[in-house]
Amino acid sequence: MSAEALFERCTNIEIKLAYLEDFIKGLQNVVLEHEKRLDALHAENKALRQKLDEIAENSGTPLPHTRPPHY
Repeated sequence: MSAEALFERCTNIEIKLAYLEDFIKGLQNVVLEHEKRLDALHAENKALRQKLDEIAENSGTPLPHTRPPHY
């Protein structure tokens, strides 16, 4: 293999590596954004459960845990 061919091959590998690094950074950003959204949804779900518990305690009657008729 000639030095020129080897140089071209190394250049192509470096280019592919640069694209892969950029792609991985993009994926990492997406994962971090999803993690933030998931944490926010967990917090909202917890707040809603607490609110439901408060409503159930204040109403004096337990809330039914049955499926609506359209299921």
